[in-house]
Amino acid sequence: MDIYLLTLIIAAIVLITICITFLQATRKVRANTQDGVAQVGRLRRVGAVRNVRRRMQGNANCPPEENDRQVDYDNDQDGADKAELPDHKIGAKKRAKLAAKAEKKIQREAAEREREERKKREQLLQEERDKQVEKEHAQQLREEEAEKKAREEKEKQEYEEYLRMKEAFSIEEEGYQQESKDGEENLLQEFLAYIKRNKVLVLEDLAAHFGLKTANVIERIQQLQANGNLTGVIDDRGKFIYISEDELEAVARFVQQRGRVSITELAENSNSLINLISVQSHSVSAS
Repeated sequence: MDIYLLTLIIAAIVLITICITFLQATRKVRANTQDGVAQVGRLRRVGAVRNVRRRMQGNANCPPEENDRQVDYDNDQDGADKAELPDHKIGAKKRAKLAAKAEKKIQREAAEREREERKKREQLLQEERDKQVEKEHAQQLREEEAEKKAREEKEKQEYEEYLRMKEAFSIEEEGYQQESKDGEENLLQEFLAYIKRNKVLVLEDLAAHFGLKTANVIERIQQLQANGNLTGVIDDRGKFIYISEDELEAVARFVQQRGRVSITELAENSNSLINLISVQSHSVSAS
């Protein structure tokens, strides 16, 4: 009986020890779990603070769209963190804050869509403006080309008209020059015939008869003498004495016959050698 009681006592002691150990282990696990949850909460708060700092630093360098996307990402991360927490551990104030953030997110997404749509509309309007500008430029080029062709055609017609007028004037000018040349030739022949008819002429009277200057008359006489069309002498009294070819031959024969002839002898015999009476005077005497 003593051994049986001793065994029961030992078994009871072992059972009590096991229960105590199990209870201690359970308490320790619960304590560790609570410490882990608290640690996670602290880490999440630290991470949230770091995220806020990063956003504040990045907003200065990132464009508005990048900031919006970053805020959305952070909000998503915050939402994911909050989603990990049970609903019974989120208070009404925290829930309202999360709802406000969700509303802001919806508004940001709507604003983003509005920006994208506005950007597309502006792009379409710009494309339409570019097409209109290109169309107007092409129209302007066509008009300039048409004006250029019309101007070239007009210039061509004016040039052709100028050539026709020039040709007509050239023909008229040639005719006028021919007439002038013929008239001048006739005047020269008349001048020469007048001298031959009158034999002895005062140069001033000759110039007045033909409407010329005395210097021009002397120049014409010298040209006619140089060409062999006129022979004669101009004396110191301003007269021109015409001597024909026959009279020159008669003088030459007189000199050859006498051998040597003085000026006095030549002057004494000049009336018989040279006829100084005009043809008109001969005609009047004959009548």
